[in-house]
Amino acid sequence: MTAETSQTLDRGLRVLKLLADTDHGLTVTELSNKLGVNRTVVYRLLATLEQHALVRRDLGGRARVGLGVLRLGRQVHPLVREAALPALRSLAEDIGATAHLTLVDGADALAVAVVEPTWTDYHVAYRAGFRHPLDRGAAGRAILTARQKSLADHPGYTLTQGELEAGACGAAAPLVGVSGVEGSVGVVMLADAVPERVGPRVLDAAREVADALR
Repeated sequence: MTAETSQTLDRGLRVLKLLADTDHGLTVTELSNKLGVNRTVVYRLLATLEQHALVRRDLGGRARVGLGVLRLGRQVHPLVREAALPALRSLAEDIGATAHLTLVDGADALAVAVVEPTWTDYHVAYRAGFRHPLDRGAAGRAILTARQKSLADHPGYTLTQGELEAGACGAAAPLVGVSGVEGSVGVVMLADAVPERVGPRVLDAAREVADALR
């Protein structure tokens, strides 16, 4: 901590991060131990966060992330989209296919940014706001693959054929090393199979977007 920072705000943010990292919530005692502060401080922090709907407590007294965090999260999409657009434009023009940035939204993959190539005679129409299950399509499958503990034998990108649209294939690579953002960068094209150079190029684009978001 420095003279320019707020200890109370820092503790409140640490509470939110701790709760975000658990599926079953944390008790006041557990938070007290993790933060290294007494229970009275934790009670005050939770009460304040509850007033803003950022934290909720269940009947058993365990604290969990509140729905107010979702409202804040919606404002993240425009910022992420803006950071990703340069890499997506380059990818779309280079490959001649529709490029997209996809983020996790519950059990779905949600396209938050889409760039179509300018020089092709035809390409797949893919719109921001399009969603599909995580286990269908290259974008979602790339994210699920990134959740695995060991990726040593994986090329880093995922290829699919006809899972979301007949006659269309896709390639996607996950965003890696970006705190708080789970997503992928990919392309979708009308072809019998994804050309060999597309996978590595998509992987490079995903790294560019990840670097822009760090």
